[in-house]
Amino acid sequence: MSTPRPTRPARLARCAHPLILAAALFFAAPAAAEDVPRPYDPSAEILISPAWDQSDAPRYVQDSGIDEEILLPPARDDDDDDSERTWSRDYFAVAAGVLSTPKYNGDDDRRLLPAFYLRGRISGYSFSTRGTNFQVDLIRQRRGQKTDFKFGPIISLRGDRTGKIDDPQVAALGKRKLAVETGLFVGVSHTGVITSAYDQVAFRFVALKDVSGRHGSWAASPTIDYGTPLSKRAYVGVSASVNFYGKGFGRYYYDIDPAGSAASGLPVYDGAGRKATAGKYTLGLAGAYALSGDLRKGLVLLGGAQYGRLGKDYARSPIVADLGDADQWLFGGGLAYQF
Repeated sequence: MSTPRPTRPARLARCAHPLILAAALFFAAPAAAEDVPRPYDPSAEILISPAWDQSDAPRYVQDSGIDEEILLPPARDDDDDDSERTWSRDYFAVAAGVLSTPKYNGDDDRRLLPAFYLRGRISGYSFSTRGTNFQVDLIRQRRGQKTDFKFGPIISLRGDRTGKIDDPQVAALGKRKLAVETGLFVGVSHTGVITSAYDQVAFRFVALKDVSGRHGSWAASPTIDYGTPLSKRAYVGVSASVNFYGKGFGRYYYDIDPAGSAASGLPVYDGAGRKATAGKYTLGLAGAYALSGDLRKGLVLLGGAQYGRLGKDYARSPIVADLGDADQWLFGGGLAYQF
């Protein structure tokens, strides 16, 4: 993600192109007006795919609430002189790193986890993995367009509280089963907004429905991102989102029935499942720095942080108010390589 300065040769401004997506910590750093950069799309949750204990993997990937906000730098673009090319350039990018995240949404204990991310574009169609999420953008991206619309299917595995639980009272409530959610995402991004011809603002909306019969409800998250290059080596991005959940979601993950209260010693609680509500608010900040000297290619150092605050109905649940914390922090860092 490089931004040409007034003295930079014009060929550098023509070389860069994006890695698309959502949703918004690391942003794809722009480097060209022709193949404009795209930020990661959104909800939740830094690049993740824990490499060990499979029972823990979906729990931490999905429930870190970050994967949509971590972005990779733009892919290499070497042949912009090809005036016959209609669609944005094909690319692949991978990233690996480490995350420090709560053990479940609302917990005050933390854990270090490995993280992995893959995304790319083929013939104008973009795809991305986000831990246990996978999405495909069905709207082809044309070469050089500054406004990019996105739409496509998404599938997600939600594993909050499916792995080992350290707190004995929360453990007494029983593990939750892995939920399979499917849905759609829509979005739009525009390049050249405030600081230069290469900064970018993006909006996206994700809607998911449980198709596995676990919580039997839905989740939806609007997200807004902004990113700007600082130099040929550096890029920063910010993101804000709200996660809304249906009644069944709150009931399954945060309410405590009389049987659960008797087993755990925690008070009965039914506030989270009374109505659909905003369950979590997040703010993220992330950056990228090219170890190779050029954000468009080679190795890139990534780092970011996200603050999340649970909504009041979820924050009042005894597993949060008595045993956890409504304030949720996530930190991550790693390396990306693009080709």
